[in-house]
Amino acid sequence: MTRYLHTMIRVTDPDATIRFFDLVGLKETRRFSSEQGRFTLIYLAAPGQEDAEVELTYNWPAEDGSAETYTGGRNFGHLAFQVKDIYETCQRLQDGGVTINRPPRDGHMAFVRTPDGISVELLQDGRLDPAEPWASMANVGEW
Repeated sequence: MTRYLHTMIRVTDPDATIRFFDLVGLKETRRFSSEQGRFTLIYLAAPGQEDAEVELTYNWPAEDGSAETYTGGRNFGHLAFQVKDIYETCQRLQDGGVTINRPPRDGHMAFVRTPDGISVELLQDGRLDPAEPWASMANVGEW
């Protein structure tokens, strides 16, 4: 079973973006910040549709104060889908000629790209123990 989870966009002004999506009708459902990773994730959804979110990713300015800028669609991140068995899903994709850009080494997350280069995140429903050949596979390209 595959289930749509969220679409991620990078933002430079979280408050302005939240105000925009509030006008559209989306409300904040949850938030996570990582001091170590220097980012904040803010999830928004239409009331009653919390299982189809927009993830706002705010990468904090560098310690020197310089902020990231995004051009050419770089602010669009990825589509995310929850899958029943990430290993089976990745094997099916690989057998179909798809490059596994970020293998599911942890039994939880993988990234692939569509033929047009759009990044797709696959997330295991729950967690699986790390397993070969995935556990020792290297990343390939970008995701």
